[in-house]
Amino acid sequence: MATVTFKDATRVYPGADHPSVDKLNLAIGDGEFMVLVGPSGCGKSTSLRMLAGLEEVNSGQILIGDRDVTTLPPKDRDIAMVFQNYALYPHMTVADNMGFALKMGGVGKAERDQRVAEAAKLLGLEEFLNRKPKALSGGQRQRVAMGRAIVRSPQVFLMDEPLSNLDAKLRVATRTQIAALQSRLGVTTVYVTHDQVEAMTMGDRVAVMRDGILQQVDAPLNLYDKPKNLFVAGFIGSPAMNLIKGRVVDGGVQVGDYVVPVAREVLAKAGDTATVGIRPEHLSLADDERGIPVDVSVIEELGADGNVYGTLAGLSEDDRLNAQQLVARTHARGGMHRGSRIRFAVAPGRVHVFNDSTQERIS
Repeated sequence: MATVTFKDATRVYPGADHPSVDKLNLAIGDGEFMVLVGPSGCGKSTSLRMLAGLEEVNSGQILIGDRDVTTLPPKDRDIAMVFQNYALYPHMTVADNMGFALKMGGVGKAERDQRVAEAAKLLGLEEFLNRKPKALSGGQRQRVAMGRAIVRSPQVFLMDEPLSNLDAKLRVATRTQIAALQSRLGVTTVYVTHDQVEAMTMGDRVAVMRDGILQQVDAPLNLYDKPKNLFVAGFIGSPAMNLIKGRVVDGGVQVGDYVVPVAREVLAKAGDTATVGIRPEHLSLADDERGIPVDVSVIEELGADGNVYGTLAGLSEDDRLNAQQLVARTHARGGMHRGSRIRFAVAPGRVHVFNDSTQERIS
């Protein structure tokens, strides 16, 4: 096991006019589960492949422990990678797939069989060892790919969107198994996903990337409660945080005909306008005329609670089509319908304020 350190690591693809990964600085602790998350094309998979030795590092360094691996070939980095498409050999049994890297490394058959058996027991694959991959479900194939990585006892596990080929229910179950397994093994793990719910539920820490640049790295709840900028605020959370641009006035930020209360010292750091961020669970149905006026467009019933979507009240039909949607998570089970006009009350002290010029959070 080991730490992983990116020092100004940069990757520029030939012919590209900007880096895919731009001066990435990231320190991953020994035994830590680090998740890289961001939209498609943000540089997260490229960062992982740079660590694996599958992509050239144009400038900067990558260290595993105290060893500089920037220019080392993949086989000399003591890492094991789990791919999105499983990458299993179709003509080999599960046992042979899991033990193949050990066989190529000259490990004796007795030790090889023992390590495969231990990994199979850990993953619940003992009854499948003599089957071929085509006889397995997607979830079972993914566990075989995990087993192949585990038997090598590497210093670092690398996982590139390993659950994206699974259906939604199996994905939820498997991500719980992976997180529990990593905790039990204690192996430093770097995990790439575009699914922010997956990132929030699995990682010890989460690194959010955008356009090749690291935006913020922190514990999942800190990312949720204290996003550094507008991008992180809008990306982390499902449904996403409501981000509403308004005019700075005495006492707060005006949204429609309502002034969202904001402390004077926070307003002093904003300009003439500011963006307020409010999580859906911090909006509720107002029982008076104080609150953000909203025209309801969709009510999403989820059973125990529901999401109410709408736009700022009073907009023309054309403006409403282009207006940002607001969403509140509510336990109310009636009194609303599509087209009704309601007000969202804002939970006191639960408002984030962002500077429109810098996009940075100022509250």
